[in-house]
Formats: sequence, structure tokens, C-alpha cells
Amino acid sequence: MIQYALKCNADHKFDSWFQSASAFDKLQLAKMVTCPVCGSSQIEKSIMSPRVGPRSNKKTDVTPSLKTPETDEEKALMALRKHVETNAQYVGGNFADEARAMHDGTSPERAIYGEAQPEQARALIDEGIPVAPLPFAPTRKAN
Repeated sequence: MIQYALKCNADHKFDSWFQSASAFDKLQLAKMVTCPVCGSSQIEKSIMSPRVGPRSNKKTDVTPSLKTPETDEEKALMALRKHVETNAQYVGGNFADEARAMHDGTSPERAIYGEAQPEQARALIDEGIPVAPLPFAPTRKAN
């Protein structure tokens, strides 16, 4: 899209948007660009000043790294993630089965984390198996 400052032969000034410079030229040749005040089709481009933002002596801020926590909340989440990843075993998509096996006594009890579908998590809770969602996604990928 391009915006032009236009004026008609009666010196009425107005702005209008066009799909492109060539689209304006085609519409002007076909006399389809008309003055909104008097309806004249004798239209020409007016002198326009370019759109320039205000001068700024400030350097633009570089986007902060998403890996570096900045707020207290982000730092707390990072600490929680580190604690979980250090002290628990990642079981991936087998989380529901592993939690159930530990609850039934067929697998040794230990701290685990992984992924479960909402239905699987509800079923674990209904069976009395304590589970809780973590406020972050695991860094490891399950294949």
C-alpha cells in the first residue's frame, strides 16, 4: 500500500491510499481517481514530505535473551526447574504408567517428572495418586 497527497484542478487537497504506484497510474489514466470535494477527475500528485520518525539519540534496546531470567518470578521458575531436573528422574510420556507402578509398589519409589495427557492426570488423581502440573515444559525431548 502507498499513500499519496493529491490535489485536483480546483486545488482541493486530499490523501488517498493505493495498492501500488502502478495501481495509482492505471486508475488515474482511467479517470477513476476523483476529488472527494468537487468530483473532478483531473488529479495530480502533490508534494509530500516523507514520514520520518522522531530523531532519537538513544540506542535501541537489544531484545533480551529468553534464556536469561530477569524478573523475580522468572528466577524462581528457573530455580524450580533446576531443582526438579537435578532431583527427579525424567520419564517422558511414560509418566502416568510410572506413577501408577510406583503407587502399586511394582516400581521403586522415587521423584519423577514427565508428560501426561489431561485424561491420564485426572485418572491418576481419581485413583488417589498424587500428581501436580509443573509450570514449565521439560527441556528434554522424548523420542
